[in-house]
Amino acid sequence: MASSSTIRVRVESALANRFPSALTPPARLVRPVVPTGIDPLDELVQGGFPVGAMTELVGDVCSGRMSLALSFLSQVTAAEKVCAWIDASNTFNPAAASAAGVDLRRLLWVRCGVNETVSEQETRKFILPSECFTPKPVLKGLHGGGHGTHPRNEVKGLSAAVGKFLSDETVRARCAEPISKPRPTPQTFEPNLKPSSTSVRTYKRGRSYDAVEQALRSADLLIQTGGFSAIILDFGEIASEVVSRIDLSTWHRYRVAAEQTQASIVLLSQYACAKSSSELQLRLSPLEDTNEERTVFTGLSAHVEVLRQRFTQTPSNVVPMRKPPQSVREARWTHRASWVGPR
Repeated sequence: MASSSTIRVRVESALANRFPSALTPPARLVRPVVPTGIDPLDELVQGGFPVGAMTELVGDVCSGRMSLALSFLSQVTAAEKVCAWIDASNTFNPAAASAAGVDLRRLLWVRCGVNETVSEQETRKFILPSECFTPKPVLKGLHGGGHGTHPRNEVKGLSAAVGKFLSDETVRARCAEPISKPRPTPQTFEPNLKPSSTSVRTYKRGRSYDAVEQALRSADLLIQTGGFSAIILDFGEIASEVVSRIDLSTWHRYRVAAEQTQASIVLLSQYACAKSSSELQLRLSPLEDTNEERTVFTGLSAHVEVLRQRFTQTPSNVVPMRKPPQSVREARWTHRASWVGPR
């Protein structure tokens, strides 16, 4: 009786014209990765964030998403590559990014939803370029710095001006009795006319929708243009009910474009909205105090959990027929304060 390998070769040779390698599993795609600069996390995700795919960082406020993204950008910019940060939450701090090691000369910062937050008083402080190059008017006379005409020429027309000032109409208008102005009617405001919390919530929600729309349009332009090795989409401060309304076709389009341009897209959000379009999903828990000292703050402890990871490297070439059991994979690291030093 022939062995299983012999039967397999015969079947494949018989079906070679119609189905090449019918019984051979397709090669698994293993993407190159970029390290994040955090050793426990790089060891957990087998090297870092994938290139040409989408990575999603999910977590609440103050969970360390931005610190992790800045650490990743520091590694990318250190390799002399250009990155972009699409800030829909308006929370990016260039000083903190520079302190984390990010080269700001290789970073494009796109701020979204800023036009609604700028007040009219702030816009009045802006100086137009035309105002800077407009020559100052020439002041004539003795008080003009000596650039005016001779003092004798200024006397001309003075008598006519004084006569016009002392004319009958002017004197009558100036000597007339003061006109009493009507008093303004006091306005009363009823308690029902005060803005409710629902209207304020609707206004904030509308501003969030505008910021998300601008961020998605900016991401389309940057991804389709190419040339960016890493693109950060910051939806960290946007409510989950707003981010969850984004169509899944948008994330699928980003995944295909990232694969073509070989860019690493990192999405920061409170809700896992990319679904199957993201190759790597990480959930970050709120930061906790290390409690190493009673009276001195020493740092914060971060905790991350892998929710989804596709196309991982296997130790052998044997592909099991059944799906291996998935275990919860976690990693922890500590953000030390600058005054503590290494321990």
